[in-house]
Amino acid sequence: MDKKNILIVEDEANIAEVLIAYCENEGFRVTHLSSGQGVVEYVKENSVDLMLLDLMLPHVDGLSICKEIRSFSQLAIIMVTAKHEEIDRLLGLEFGADDYICKPFSPREVVARIKAVLRRFNGASNTVIKQSGFTLEPDKYKLSFKDELVELTPIEFKIFELLLTNVERVFTRDNILNRVYSDTTGISDRNIDTHIKNIRKKINIVCEESSPIASVYGVGYKFKG
Repeated sequence: MDKKNILIVEDEANIAEVLIAYCENEGFRVTHLSSGQGVVEYVKENSVDLMLLDLMLPHVDGLSICKEIRSFSQLAIIMVTAKHEEIDRLLGLEFGADDYICKPFSPREVVARIKAVLRRFNGASNTVIKQSGFTLEPDKYKLSFKDELVELTPIEFKIFELLLTNVERVFTRDNILNRVYSDTTGISDRNIDTHIKNIRKKINIVCEESSPIASVYGVGYKFKG
């Protein structure tokens, strides 16, 4: 099974160290940021499956970060805070958090919450997705544009699904490579360029005017909303 990428945004070093250790022990890849500054940029430029996001952070608060990320990504977000008031929990969820946990907490509980949220996200992967005229059915590996079938290979389908479910989020070639291949040994990130080219051609067969995948110069690709 592919390792999930966890981003921990926590300014208290002792708490961050414990969370990092427990998450890594569970087999997750972990990145830690100690400030709210640069979090949104990191999410745009890197592959993140779930973020543990502290509410009270230096420079930029967690709610502002959550709100901005929700404008372009549906990655799983668990808010972490020392505030216990009901209004804070409701506000966190209203801004797009998927779960909410209050300090002090057991690291084991946090890991259990992470696994539960990821299970919900993985379970939702078979939901029919509709966006910009496209209908994607992950469990059938089926993609259509306005009822016209788009014939994609399994790898092409995974790439398109990744982009389609993260509208306007920019993925580097390495991001895409690591998300769609279980083993990247001997595979160049330039293979992604070839796959993208083929996907575009196949989409143009059913609709010449449709060009949903945009190249971002010097970075990678995104699905245009």
